[in-house]
Amino acid sequence: MHTLETLPFDNAFARLPEAFYTRLPPEPLPAPYLVAASQEVAALIGLDAAEVARPEFAEVFAGNALLPGSEPLAAVYSGHQFGMWAGQLGDGRAHLLGEIATGSGWEVQLKGAGPTPYSRFADGRAVLRSSIREFLCSEAMAALGIPTTRALSVVGSDAPIRRETVETAAVVARLAPSFVRFGSFEHWSARNKPDELRALADYVIDRFRPACRAATNPYDALLRDVGRRTGELIARWQAVGFMHGVMNTDNMSILGLTLDYGPFGFMDAFDAGHICNHSDDHGRYSYQSQPQIGHWNLYALGRALAPLIGPAAAVQAAIEESYAPAFESHFMDLMRAKLGLAQALPGDEDFIGETFGLLQQQHPDYTLFFRQLGRLPAQVDDASRAQADAPVRDLLIDRAAGDAWLALWPARLGAEGRPDADRQAAMNAVNPKYILRNWIAESAIRSARAKDFSEVAAVLACLARPFDEQPENERFAAPPPQWATGLSVSCSS
Repeated sequence: MHTLETLPFDNAFARLPEAFYTRLPPEPLPAPYLVAASQEVAALIGLDAAEVARPEFAEVFAGNALLPGSEPLAAVYSGHQFGMWAGQLGDGRAHLLGEIATGSGWEVQLKGAGPTPYSRFADGRAVLRSSIREFLCSEAMAALGIPTTRALSVVGSDAPIRRETVETAAVVARLAPSFVRFGSFEHWSARNKPDELRALADYVIDRFRPACRAATNPYDALLRDVGRRTGELIARWQAVGFMHGVMNTDNMSILGLTLDYGPFGFMDAFDAGHICNHSDDHGRYSYQSQPQIGHWNLYALGRALAPLIGPAAAVQAAIEESYAPAFESHFMDLMRAKLGLAQALPGDEDFIGETFGLLQQQHPDYTLFFRQLGRLPAQVDDASRAQADAPVRDLLIDRAAGDAWLALWPARLGAEGRPDADRQAAMNAVNPKYILRNWIAESAIRSARAKDFSEVAAVLACLARPFDEQPENERFAAPPPQWATGLSVSCSS
């Protein structure tokens, strides 16, 4: 294991031509203090757990001190925001320190570490609220098995930062194999820079997707790989009830990771049209729209890669033959598992559609519905059926309205004949009991603002085991309390 001073840096991205980034150090953060750190993520980069307790840890991950071998820089990219071309964007408040050369390699980036040439007149800072949200959700998603960037730490400061109100500053240290985005390719395509476009594509292929190099057209193979991974990622979002909130092309990872946690949300009472971002006036990024937007974003990426792939028909084929099949197949498999179905049988698509029809009509808590469903027996006599089904019926607006569905579900289970104990254990392994609800994040944020970081630590520990029964954390399994009904998040989150 390494100390802070002996972390081995490689910095492959910094070897790209200088047109891809601007080299500059982070801006120091006054009087930084540690809010939270993930020991699991520290282990990913081979950092000794004891290093987190050193005063130097907060200094380093606030951006106040540079580690030996790091080469801080801010990357340039462009993108579509809310469907409109936004032109040049870039790391406006993020500094890539470099890549830790351990295992598969992890880039370390400080988000909120001060202005860069891409800040567009902003201050380059992040606030404590948004930093805690990103830290907790990155780790919650990883524990749910959803591809994501990771978060090492949150370092705070009492420095005032104005957003919708005056808040305090913070920096979140986040990790990924790469932070290259769809918009990274759009940038060079829009500027008619084929050499830079090819250099970036070659970098991604050779470093992360070497199997694409063996294809007749490696760039076509890359687009297909991105399409497949993006389809599988969004299927996972939909299955767990996660909403990204701002699926701009500059927020889409070329590696198929969940990237840039801003106005995200997990579904409470189910509503397919739910918009988790109150800045999204037209509902472009609602829950039900996410699969379509993933498809749209891939076409934006495909247009950018067209000079390397060839005719529009080839680009279209690469997308259509990768994204939709991956999304549909993966989503169906995930929903079967959530419903306790081990086999794919004719009629499953209709049954899953009827399940979402029930959810939309009755608006039960999405997470609790599937968790409670895992408690029900498949077969009981008619006299005992109502009592057996009570944990699910109690979540519905009209309990009687669920009767038809609650008769269909045991019948579908009966087509497999799996023992209840096996099926229930399998359902509990895929239907989380604990998710990062907005009220849970808000509770941790309020405590942290009062310099009590124990709630952040408690939430982090709970969400690391989302499928386990945790009697000591039962409060985190509850739907929103009354005080939280008005909570909302926006692009400033």
